[in-house]
Amino acid sequence: MDQEQEQIQFLGFLGIFKETFKIISTYKQIFTQITLAIILPLSFVFLAHIEVSEYLFGEIRSNELDLDQTPKNTKEYNSLSDLISSEWTYFFLFKVMYFIFFLIFSLISTSAIVYSIACIYTSKHMSFKTVMSVVPKVWKRLMVTFVWNFIIVFVINLLFLIVLVLCTMSLGFTTTWMFSLGILGIVYLVILVYISVIWHLASVVSVLEEDYGIQAMLKSKELIKGKMNVSIAIYIVLNICFIGIQVGFEKHVVLGQGSLMIRSIYAVIYFVLLSLLILFSLIVQTIIYFICKSFHHQNIDKSLLADHLEVYLGDYMPLKSKDVQLESFDIQ
Repeated sequence: MDQEQEQIQFLGFLGIFKETFKIISTYKQIFTQITLAIILPLSFVFLAHIEVSEYLFGEIRSNELDLDQTPKNTKEYNSLSDLISSEWTYFFLFKVMYFIFFLIFSLISTSAIVYSIACIYTSKHMSFKTVMSVVPKVWKRLMVTFVWNFIIVFVINLLFLIVLVLCTMSLGFTTTWMFSLGILGIVYLVILVYISVIWHLASVVSVLEEDYGIQAMLKSKELIKGKMNVSIAIYIVLNICFIGIQVGFEKHVVLGQGSLMIRSIYAVIYFVLLSLLILFSLIVQTIIYFICKSFHHQNIDKSLLADHLEVYLGDYMPLKSKDVQLESFDIQ
């Protein structure tokens, strides 16, 4: 992050990627430690969830097929029915546990990476021990921001469902309905991408500024203006990579027909790729934050930001957002 504050705003799509690679290569020791301690477990939880979910769901489908071929009101039928009910219960409990662990590791990873990048930006000395001591004080703020994002997405999904039902009731399954459904689907996806980009930026705001929750979302909405196109482009590219890893893992590992050794090799490859992608994505979203601040001429005083980071170590009284950043400058 050695770019001047007024110059960093001019980083484009490739420039952001180049800056990310440069940061990782320059500070590879701290990022290797963070990856080994937090990001690898996060990747393992995600990939293991795919494998276990496929196995559990396969067992349920097999038993349901057996149930369809079993005469009703027999002892065997009742036993299979009870077994399937238990399996569905275990399946959903597993999904809940997965979501909890995945969310916790995600928030911890975000906290560690954002704090580390901020320390790099302010030339503040950091160690792995320092970063890990800060994480428990930061991730709770990120949780509040996540909850607000979840509420917003839930409302959007609910409104989409209501509109879909109304369109179906009024138009029926006609050509007009299909055309309307296509337009509605495009609008829905655009809104979801927009909200996701804002949420990722709000996660950085929640760590580096006083605001979190809905206030961080609102601040991110203003910050992202002028850099929305490049942010969305990067978001789409990174998500395509993520989907590619997920699909590849399912094809070559979960549903793979090769030997155990071949599947294990594929599993390790996708495990490493996913871990690197998560690290890369978290650094990118932090860089985008500094780019947006620079674009709006909200130059950050590095010494005050460094003091703000010290708050998490308990060395200073919490600073207000007006102290963390200098006021916006009007460029004539």
